[in-house]
Amino acid sequence: MSLWNAIVVGLKEIWAHKFRSMLTMLGIILGVSSLVAMNALVQGMENGARESLVAVGGLSKVRVEAQPVPVEQRHMRDLAVGVTMNDVYALQHSAPEATLISPEMRLDGFNPTLSAKGKTYRTWMTAGVWPVQLDMMEHKIAHGRMFTQMDDEMARNVVVIGTGIRDELFGKPEETGEPVIPVGETLTINGYPFTIIGMFEHYESEQERKTRELREKEKAAQLAAGTTNQATGPQRSRGWGGSGGRRGGNFAFWIKNNTVYMPLNTMWMKMKSGQSNAPAVPTLSSIEIRVADPNRIGEALTQVRNVLMVTHRGIEDFSFRTQEDWADQINTFISSARTSGGLIAGISLLVGGIGIMNIMLASISERIREIGIRKAVGAGDVEVFIQIIIESTVIAIIGGAVGLATSFGLIQLIASVTPTDNAPVVTFGSMAMAFGASVTIGVFAGLIPAFRAARMNVIQALRYD
Repeated sequence: MSLWNAIVVGLKEIWAHKFRSMLTMLGIILGVSSLVAMNALVQGMENGARESLVAVGGLSKVRVEAQPVPVEQRHMRDLAVGVTMNDVYALQHSAPEATLISPEMRLDGFNPTLSAKGKTYRTWMTAGVWPVQLDMMEHKIAHGRMFTQMDDEMARNVVVIGTGIRDELFGKPEETGEPVIPVGETLTINGYPFTIIGMFEHYESEQERKTRELREKEKAAQLAAGTTNQATGPQRSRGWGGSGGRRGGNFAFWIKNNTVYMPLNTMWMKMKSGQSNAPAVPTLSSIEIRVADPNRIGEALTQVRNVLMVTHRGIEDFSFRTQEDWADQINTFISSARTSGGLIAGISLLVGGIGIMNIMLASISERIREIGIRKAVGAGDVEVFIQIIIESTVIAIIGGAVGLATSFGLIQLIASVTPTDNAPVVTFGSMAMAFGASVTIGVFAGLIPAFRAARMNVIQALRYD
């Protein structure tokens, strides 16, 4: 019997018992669809996490922060000055592995108060920086300009803000119906007036961008049709998790959209030097460093540490914070999610394989006389064996194909019931893996029935009634 004839016989056998075959395939269908859906959801989460990592500088960024003096150096803690501008100048001259260095000085206390147009807003990221911070944090100016070195030297009261600050103090473009560009407007920070000279572009994840574009299309369609779905009555805030705070999406993008930058000297001279607890020497909140090669981050940190140990007179009152821990956490989480999801889907496929084995054993019991006749007219054990294997594989192939088609509907169902910040991403690799697993299960599920059919005695099979 040729391979094609064997496949045709298998299809006829499936068609002859349609309902039974469908129940048999159900386990394979669920296993394949769940495996593809699980991989799509995990891939979407991975893409979102890596988007966040890139948005804050990637693996090449290192932050130098002050830390308490080590126990063995407690006797020298009066000499510790923390992270200062002397460290920045020393690193610029003596640390060639650091290609970009940016000092940062934040306001003391949590959430400085911003005011404009009779509205107030408290944001977390209000800092004095050098203009190079624009490149360090992967910012782009959408309107206006970034302050210059001259602005910093003259300590001018100018700021550059993110779109989140614009939305809270000057209005959202989607609500006003026109662009809102507050360049040239006055903004007060803890009572000190500043002129807005620039605004960053709006940052959002890929899923947020697609959602926004879909919302804009729906609104345009409603306007064209002369209808609107806007709710009447007063609006209400849904808290930090809602869209009003823009924290419902990716946190890294929320931070970038709610950033306020001013010149470093302005922060020190106008806002911090007059405080009662201000140190005699300007103390930085941190120093952001970008290394030349992320693969040489160990050598770069050693070089930076040696320079800082000299400027700090041997007192190790500083620490490093890299994105490596974040990247490792992403890899660990993704690996765990894939393993647990794959295990669940694998169990479903195994159950489907057991169902195929069961139905093939039942089919052989119904076809004992048929198998005996085939052997009597010249069919060998190998031919009978291959026929049964092909029939079980055909069931698995059909179930796998239906499972692949079903997986897209399952993904949409899961996304609608438990929406995530990142859209599921179906990959060809996950589909090929799921389909290959179903075919493999079908082959192995047919082994025992095939061996049983191949070893069947011809005389006993012909006598079977």
